[in-house]
Amino acid sequence: MDWMAWTWPTAIFFMVIAGLLIAFTILAIKFPETPRVGILRIETTRGDRLFITLLGSAFINLAWLGVIGANQPFALIVCLIYAAAVFRWV
Repeated sequence: MDWMAWTWPTAIFFMVIAGLLIAFTILAIKFPETPRVGILRIETTRGDRLFITLLGSAFINLAWLGVIGANQPFALIVCLIYAAAVFRWV
C-alpha cells in the first residue's frame, strides 16, 4: 500500500464499500424488489438508497470536518442515523 500512501483506515473504508456493493448485488439477485416511492417522490431501489446514503454521508463528514474538526467517531454516529432514515423513508 506504500505506492499510494494508503493507510489502513482508508483501505478498510474501501473494503467496506466493496463489501456493501457485493452484498447488495447478492440481495438483488436473491430477493428482487420493485421500486418504491418515498418522501423524495422518486422511485428508489435498495441500490439507489445505498448511493444516496453514501453520498449524503460523504457530505456529512466533510461538513463535520469543516465545522467541528477531526472528532470523526461522532460523525459516524450521525451517518448511521442518516443511513437508517434513508433506508426507512426514501
